[in-house]
Amino acid sequence: MSYCPARTRQPTLALLALDGRLAELVRKKREPILAQMRLAWWRDTLEKDPSDWPRGDPVLAALSEWPDRAALIDLVNGWERLLGETLDEAAVTEFANGRGVAFAALSHRIGEAQAAPLAVRAGYVWALGDLAANLRDAQERALVVELGRAGTPLASLPRALRPLTVLAGLARQSLSRGGTPLLEGPASGLLALRLGVTGR
Repeated sequence: MSYCPARTRQPTLALLALDGRLAELVRKKREPILAQMRLAWWRDTLEKDPSDWPRGDPVLAALSEWPDRAALIDLVNGWERLLGETLDEAAVTEFANGRGVAFAALSHRIGEAQAAPLAVRAGYVWALGDLAANLRDAQERALVVELGRAGTPLASLPRALRPLTVLAGLARQSLSRGGTPLLEGPASGLLALRLGVTGR
């Protein structure tokens, strides 16, 4: 977030906070029914007008001014697809698309609508790199890596989306290494620094 312009920091942080909250629910995969119920709560809440949202949740408060809450619901649905017993291409793709669509919505939210298609691709790559790095099953990881290596290369994003540039760049490196952790060793730190400063 230190590379994020001040005017875009709050909406970017709001989106990442929601994504982090959803990720935490899915990590508790030992209780998939409970996780599904909590994800359903987020979906149902985001479908309502913000005036009807529960008070006191800082993530909801930060999202109250988002105009495109449908994209946030896509993010919830994408995370829910990871709760299945097996991880197939359709589930992985929907998860990655959910993150991509959410970042496209962020592009519109911060006045960078022309970058929305690029943000979809960058969010998609970040999702796959992040997922691959956190999978224990070798076959599932190989599937995710293969999907992440396919498609068009990443394009430069505007400075307002610099956090996504850093995340997608680290994810691309992770995928090229077979799904290693996004931040692993000095080289990853230097890459994050370079992407944060120059955007390339």
